[in-house]
Parts: sequence; C-alpha cells; structure tokens
Amino acid sequence: MKIGIYGGTFNPPHLGHMAAARAAMEALGLDKLLFIPAAIPPHKELPPGTPGEAHRLAMTQRMADSLMRPDRTEVLDLELRRGGRSYSSDTVEELHRTWPEAQLWFLMGADMFLTLEQWHQPEVLMRYAGVAAFARTRDGGGALEAQAAHLRAAYGARVELIPLPGVVEVSSTQLRAGLSRGRGGEYLCPQVYGYILMHGLYGTHADLTALNDEELRACSWSMVKAKRIPHIRGTEEEAVRLALHWGADPEKARKAGILHDCTKYLDLEEQLQLCRKYGIVLDELEQRAVKLLHSKTGAAIARHVFGMPEDICRAIYWHTTGKADMTLLEKILYVADYMEPCRAFDGVERLRELAYTDLDGAVLLGCEMSIQDMEERNQPVHRNTLEARDWLRNGKRD
Repeated sequence: MKIGIYGGTFNPPHLGHMAAARAAMEALGLDKLLFIPAAIPPHKELPPGTPGEAHRLAMTQRMADSLMRPDRTEVLDLELRRGGRSYSSDTVEELHRTWPEAQLWFLMGADMFLTLEQWHQPEVLMRYAGVAAFARTRDGGGALEAQAAHLRAAYGARVELIPLPGVVEVSSTQLRAGLSRGRGGEYLCPQVYGYILMHGLYGTHADLTALNDEELRACSWSMVKAKRIPHIRGTEEEAVRLALHWGADPEKARKAGILHDCTKYLDLEEQLQLCRKYGIVLDELEQRAVKLLHSKTGAAIARHVFGMPEDICRAIYWHTTGKADMTLLEKILYVADYMEPCRAFDGVERLRELAYTDLDGAVLLGCEMSIQDMEERNQPVHRNTLEARDWLRNGKRD
C-alpha cells in the first residue's frame, strides 16, 4: 500500500492544496492520502486570528471530502491530539508503526523541500518515508533536481518531484486578509468557504440573513457530504424550471432547493436536539424515524439562521412527506426533490413528464410511489403522505 502524508496548518485549506493532493495521488499512485493539520508548526508561529484547532480540522475535513475520493482520503487529528510542536519526523514514525508494511510518502512544497535538512530529525523522516516535493512552473527546476540528488546520495532517500503546471498561486496570508474584506472565496472550495461564513472565521462576520445565492449555496453545502451536492444542485435547478413553468417565484424556489437538505446528515440525537431548540413538535413516528426529521430541522435552520420567508420554510418542511392541500411552492419543491436529474428509479421518467403537464398528478404519483416503497420494505408510512395522496385522489386540486 502506498500512503501519502500531507501536513500543514491548513489555515485555511484552499484550492492550491486540493490541486496538489490530486497531483500527488496521480503521480505517486497513492492508495490513501492522509491530511494532517498541525497543532503548532515548528517553522513559524500561527498568525493572530487563526481559528481554533477544531475549526481547522473541520475545514480540512470539508476540503478532503470535496475531493470526492472517500476511499482514498482521510483526515487525521494525530498532531492536534499530540499537541505542542508538530514535528514531521514524529508523525512519520507514528504512521510507520500504524502501517509498518506501507510505502509512505511525505508531501511538501518546494521551499520546504529545499530546507529539509534544517528540520527536526530529517534523517528519521527520510528513513521511514519517501519525500515528494511539489514543483510549480515558477520554481527553479535545477535547484530542486540538485536537492533531490543530494538527499538520495546523503540519506539514501526516496525522492520524487511532482510537477504542478498551471496552478494558480494562492498565498494563505493574502487569502486570509482578503476574506476579512469580503474577497477570496474563489480560492476555496464552496464547502470550506461556507464553513468560514457560517462561523465568522477570518473576520468575515457575514450577515447570514442577507447572503447572495452563491454564499447561501456554499453555506448549505458546508453542512452536508460532498456526495449529496449533485442532488441538492439538481433539486435547485429543477425547482427553478418548475417555478418558471407553473408561474411560481423562481427565486423562492431556488432558495428552497438550496436549503432543503441542509440538515440531512445529522444523526437522530442531533435532529432531536434541534427540534427541542426550535420548538418542533413531533409525533411518535417522527421521534424515531431520522429520515423524516431533516425536512423539519432544515426548515428551522432556513427560518432562524438564514432568515428565509415563511413560504420557503414551509416548502422545506413538507418536502419529504408532503401533506394535504399543498401550496404551489410546496408542490414544486416536493416534485423537484423527487425527480431531479440525478434520480434514477422505475417510474421517474413518468414523474418527469407529469411534472410539466399535471403538477398535481406528479405529486400524487410521488406520494403513491413513496407509499408503495415503504410498504414493500415493511416500514410505516407517515400519515401526512397518506393524507396528501387521499386529498389528490379525491380531486381536491388547485
């Protein structure tokens, strides 16, 4: 097994880190890439205003998740748990004990590579791991090649140079300063940028009730797994198309689509805590069925955190079960969530046809398919879904 080790302060983790990670996985044929945020870097002090360790770990986790390679990427907190100066030699030695048969590769930038012999116990690092240096087009190729030859001769080191052609240079110092002035989001993956806005890091102090669509999207995406984002984006775009077709407000449909799954990945206890916090009354089934709760807690977050209008919040609230006598916006989000382009199941094409010819018929079909699916799996059907079906079957349509 080949394992890459990518350390740093990740303050914040940005697109440059992501580009380097992808290049390393490809060039070295890594089976696993470990991101390891440092507690206290040995070669520099953390600048004033640096977020706490928990925030840097959370941002790094979101960056790693956004690479969409959960089978090959992992974020470790071993240096944060160890505390003190984060010496790479200690980390590599610990990882060697964990994976004694693995071929370890320690990743670093060109400047760090050229000064490697000044590090704490560099011989220990090179004993247990190969060294892979990122070489951007501006770096002096001759100096890097000379250093590689020297390390091979002096330490018997395994050394690889990984070219990064055409990568946009990102200065973490300039990025942090830009964020405090409302700029720099383009150098971050949306999940990291949204996390920064949600927690007011780097002096952002964003008004979460007055975000533009891009910022709202980033905040929503920061709360979910990356694998869920194509569905959320698909629901947003489908909701807008349906709103334009049926005469609803497309911007309200857009915002409902952006936020509808924002609490999807909270576990049952976290969902119940939010219900208690926001006074959401649950029936007996909802108290034990976690899949029914994200629509309710998502609506609460939309209302209380992002300041969304009530009709948007209600659309989010009912998008999972539906209900009798739904509003136009509620129907649009329910159907968009069910048949957005990423969905693939028997009957979805019929649902898509109905969505643009008979919206009530599409909602009815969605309810009937949900009921059938739950019954086939011997799962209880929520009464609101049954009431929505019966309402539409009885011809009580707009």
